[in-house]
Amino acid sequence: MPKRNLAAAIGISLLIVALFAVVVALVGRGKAPTWWGTKKVGVVELSGTIEDPTEVLEALRDFGHDPKIAAVVFRVNSPGGGVAASQEIYREILRLKKKKPVVASLGEVAASGGLYVASPCTKIVANPGTITGSIGVITTLPDLSQLLQKIGIRLQVIKTGRLKATGQIDRPLTPEERAMLQRLSREIYDQFVRDLARARRIPEARVRAFADGRVFSGAQAKELGLVDRLGNYYDAVNLAARLGGIEGRPELVYPGEEEGGWLRRLLEEGAQALARALAAQLAQAPRLQYLYRPGAARP
Repeated sequence: MPKRNLAAAIGISLLIVALFAVVVALVGRGKAPTWWGTKKVGVVELSGTIEDPTEVLEALRDFGHDPKIAAVVFRVNSPGGGVAASQEIYREILRLKKKKPVVASLGEVAASGGLYVASPCTKIVANPGTITGSIGVITTLPDLSQLLQKIGIRLQVIKTGRLKATGQIDRPLTPEERAMLQRLSREIYDQFVRDLARARRIPEARVRAFADGRVFSGAQAKELGLVDRLGNYYDAVNLAARLGGIEGRPELVYPGEEEGGWLRRLLEEGAQALARALAAQLAQAPRLQYLYRPGAARP
């Protein structure tokens, strides 16, 4: 009788392990059955100056391909940063929102490039006191000519083209160099205004009327149409869940979390329960053992 019980327990354990192995494999390939688990909200955070956008781009892309993610919250707390880096994030959000809702949550500051990257989101939620706006382009070039002259340092520059050494630190800009940089800034500014107007569905002329570098509170931004509603981070989460068709409190997923980690934990808990069941079966036979039983109840 004990042997039959032991054989049955081993057979059941092998069946459970095989089932979990199949599910783990499916989840790893993004092919988990629709009945397995619930839909979730992915959270992508952008904090500080926008420089290298790689991590944000990868997170947005991964959530876009993940069938378990029904919506994404893009949490922005940034004063802006690089033009090209901001444009890369802007375009990736445009791609993502074609697949699923993306809700921007503006934190303490979401200004200039911080506003730009949030603008294409499906909806934008800001706190009443969020600092945003600052629509424009700025270029800062140091002029150390007087300092270098005092300490006796001269730079010897060999160049091709009279504009090649624009921004050289040992002299002020020439009028021609300044005009060239001003034209470049104007072009990039026009890109900002056009993209913002298109994303927020505001007439371009109206955007230009307030796109002079001034900053706004979140409440003012809502009046201008730059923000959809006022609220905190969890208001944005709840909105994303609703737009994604999730009922009740949504489960949040952050980039970098171990893929299938929840399933691995479930498997470990199942293994522990199975070990206890096997131990109970084996206890029916009088056997002396040196036995390690992880997960067994402690006295």
